Amino acid sequence: MTFDNSKTIISFRIKLFVATVLLLAFIILTYAAKIFKFPFLGLSDYVWTIIFVGLWIFIAFIPMILNYQFIYFSDEGEIIVFRYFYAGIVGGKKNSIEINKRTFSGFKTETKLFGLNVSLILFQKVNTGIAKYPPVYISALNREQRAKIFKSLNQYTPGV
Repeated sequence: MTFDNSKTIISFRIKLFVATVLLLAFIILTYAAKIFKFPFLGLSDYVWTIIFVGLWIFIAFIPMILNYQFIYFSDEGEIIVFRYFYAGIVGGKKNSIEINKRTFSGFKTETKLFGLNVSLILFQKVNTGIAKYPPVYISALNREQRAKIFKSLNQYTPGV
């Protein structure tokens, strides 16, 4: 099985782009062109600007706060492959985890922020014991994608 969450990541990027365009249009139409007349709904132009900038910041930083990552997963062949990178405003370095199915020794999940931030930690048998990989944040995956990963990894986990 092979899949990725590129549609989800592209959706976040499009939402950020639309929010940026709307914020810039509001600022231009309010301050440069003076088209909007204030007070509007009893609030001044400065209050509306603060509200819109706050909304933009929320949309821009939610992927960073929840550690949204682009994830590519494949268990075809003899190797389990995870490729991932952060999907926030500033993308992180690209990472890859490749584990031979015979040396895969299990996984665990951790949740934070009331279950909104979910990570997957993989383990592999090595000569000196068990190696623990850095967490792969699966917060941007939907329930179906998470279930597919868990089902696939359970197939290769010894003793399950």
